[in-house]
Amino acid sequence: MASIMTNTSAMVALQSLKATNKALEVVQGRISTGYRVAEASDNAAYWSIATTMRSDNKALSAVQDSLGLGAGKVDTAYTAMNDAIEAVDSIKTKLINARGASGENQTKIQAEIDILLDQIRDAALGANYAGTNVLATDSTAPLEIAASYNRASDGTVSIGTISLDLTGIRLVAADGTTVDATQHLAHDIMQIDVVANGSDASIDAYLEDVETALGAMSTAAANLGAVKNRLDLQKDFVSNLMDSIERGVGQLVDADMNEESTRLQALQVQQQLGIQALSIANQNAQNILSLFK
Repeated sequence: MASIMTNTSAMVALQSLKATNKALEVVQGRISTGYRVAEASDNAAYWSIATTMRSDNKALSAVQDSLGLGAGKVDTAYTAMNDAIEAVDSIKTKLINARGASGENQTKIQAEIDILLDQIRDAALGANYAGTNVLATDSTAPLEIAASYNRASDGTVSIGTISLDLTGIRLVAADGTTVDATQHLAHDIMQIDVVANGSDASIDAYLEDVETALGAMSTAAANLGAVKNRLDLQKDFVSNLMDSIERGVGQLVDADMNEESTRLQALQVQQQLGIQALSIANQNAQNILSLFK
């Protein structure tokens, strides 16, 4: 039936054109943003997962900064500790030379030892990084370094840390002085005075103190080196983990440009055909006029 009141063909063509235009808007949005899931309305589940993963990556970025800061502190202390060990080695040599030496020579040797003792103190006091010094400190609390951001399956989160025990690492007090040997490694060797106590027995006792200090410092340097290596490994792991999460987010929400460009071309053809179909349907009413001529 031909009707001028209801153009069914035009209605069908118009609905088809609207659907094509809507699909075209979606594809153009994906191409312009690079995302197939840019908003929650695109895919609520994927959008929520991606948002959480992006948030975790920001937290991991902060962890990476913390690891870098912690590595700087430990590396500075490690360098200073090695310098102090070299100074103690030199003191041991001076003590051996002082054994049996004349009083005048012992005075000269003590002057050299004093310089080395100052070097140990200066190395400890100079091992400051970002306001933290683990070699010249009064604190016994361990140095805690944020090393990981963990999300459990139930959604709860926690911060993992790498801890550095300062008890066996501190060389001197925060002001450069020494307390008892159980608290600061450099205590006994800082008391060396071959002018006041230059007998062979006294020097032998000093040598025992030096050996004890060297052993403790070597252990401290080994502990610092182990923590330093642990921090370097963790930094690499966190960096790789961030890249992995970024790839995972991309797989969820990124648009496939090859696919979208192909779809865009197909929809543009459909749009042109839809416009032509609507034009043809609208011409049906004009065709009815020919019946009355």
